[in-house]
Amino acid sequence: MAKDLTLSCDGGLVNIRAGAIILKNGRFLMAGNGRSDYLYSVGGRVRFGETAEEAAVREVFEETGVKMEIDRLGFVHENFFYGDSPANLGKLIYELSFFFYMKVPEGFEPKALSFTEDGSPEHLRWVAPEEAVKIYPEFFRTELKHPAAAVKHFLTDERRK
Repeated sequence: MAKDLTLSCDGGLVNIRAGAIILKNGRFLMAGNGRSDYLYSVGGRVRFGETAEEAAVREVFEETGVKMEIDRLGFVHENFFYGDSPANLGKLIYELSFFFYMKVPEGFEPKALSFTEDGSPEHLRWVAPEEAVKIYPEFFRTELKHPAAAVKHFLTDERRK
């Protein structure tokens, strides 16, 4: 089995991630777990030897049980943050993410089927842009109200807070 593209570098980590943008009735689908007080995009790390598109399709299937097709690339996100899981607690992480709009099948009702790397079960939740819940990436809240046709680039850097 191919390994996730997480690489050690100068005491920190580099992740390459593929995320899914799943929209329905003005809301977007997010994932969460019992260990965190926030929601995050459906998706996960790209594995060595697969493309970001292949990873997004695989992750959507693993997390929802539904095989979806890619519609188009929506965002590229460079993100510096400090790890909060037991395996990377406090480590600086540089994550490069590719977020793809998915073709959502008619009647899609997600079922959470996945677990975090430390075994915590994940749950799925539809989020409205104006809903007062902590989400990552935060730009989903504004950008998914009126999706643009162009690919947008975002940089988030917790080191500067």
